[in-house]
Amino acid sequence: MIKQELEALKNKGQLRSIPNIEAKSDGRIIIDGKEYINFASNDYLGISTKADLRQEFLNNTDYLMSTASARLLTGSSPEYNELENTLALLFNKERALIFNTGYQCNLGVIQALIGRGDAVFSDKLNHASIIDGMRLSEGDFYRYKHFDYDALEKLLASKRGKYKRALIVTESVFSMDGDVADLDKLIELKNKYNCLLMTDEAHAFCTYGKTLAGAGFEKDIDIITATFGKAVGSFGAFCVSSDEVISYLINKARSFIFSTSIPPLNIAWSNWLLTEKRDYLIKQKQKLNDLASKSHELLQNSGTHIIPIIIGSNANTLKIAEKLKAEGFYIPAIRPPTVPEGSSRLRISLTADSNIEDFKRVLEIVSAANIDPAHT
Repeated sequence: MIKQELEALKNKGQLRSIPNIEAKSDGRIIIDGKEYINFASNDYLGISTKADLRQEFLNNTDYLMSTASARLLTGSSPEYNELENTLALLFNKERALIFNTGYQCNLGVIQALIGRGDAVFSDKLNHASIIDGMRLSEGDFYRYKHFDYDALEKLLASKRGKYKRALIVTESVFSMDGDVADLDKLIELKNKYNCLLMTDEAHAFCTYGKTLAGAGFEKDIDIITATFGKAVGSFGAFCVSSDEVISYLINKARSFIFSTSIPPLNIAWSNWLLTEKRDYLIKQKQKLNDLASKSHELLQNSGTHIIPIIIGSNANTLKIAEKLKAEGFYIPAIRPPTVPEGSSRLRISLTADSNIEDFKRVLEIVSAANIDPAHT
């Protein structure tokens, strides 16, 4: 049975394997002995490959490499308190709570907050962690067409009155499309229909907006989640909210309660970057934003540092990805179930270490394959 399912995935062009990555440096990646220009990384500010930053941090540290426990037992430490205080101040929220991964964070928050007699209203293109959180909760959930806020309001008008608690969930910058939710409209709807609003800032944290706090800074958003594993070049994730919500999550979020916590070394690294190296993060963010602006000028559109080129079929997407790889560019094909059927794509992920000439060359290669690079 497993063999047949694997064969079916292969026939549909959806069989995946882990690449043999040997090394990564600024904007580059080595796979099977060959170096490529890396347009697939979520290391948006280029932090994770900066050896000088790592050395500066490690020269003045002596942190444990493991907590060997969940935080509610013996797995907490002063480093956790310091980072959670940093995050609460950064987002201007009462309190923060660290989770092990972005997946566990979204899963745990939704599973904890939504029970029998409650409902979630979710953008249809939200991340798998949000979808799985809804499925694991004991509440009902409704998915509205991407950015169709009229459809969302119709759902709220017809369904909201049936439930005790209601949660509207969206990404801010969407991970596979790079487009940005209308948070002001969602705030209007959450207030009108007495809902909580949760935004996932995983791809906006330290990359998008006027501050490092993402797209929703100083907006009336009840719950914000994000990750350290992208722009911050670290590990882990977090939720910022009111003291009441965070206390509730500590007692109800199973992915928090039953997980061994992240080593203090990683926690201290994240906090050091957000405090001692804040100016460096801001400088890298500006480099990224400038490159994104230049890239979208070439495409004659607007957008963020995530640029999808939607091709459609799995086979054609794989073919163009292999052509790009042959030319020295690593941009893997993104296929279902990561994206909807018929929307397989190249997801170009700009970082502060990317350059506009490489991006131009990628567009030339895609254009030569008779795919319109403006279809983003």
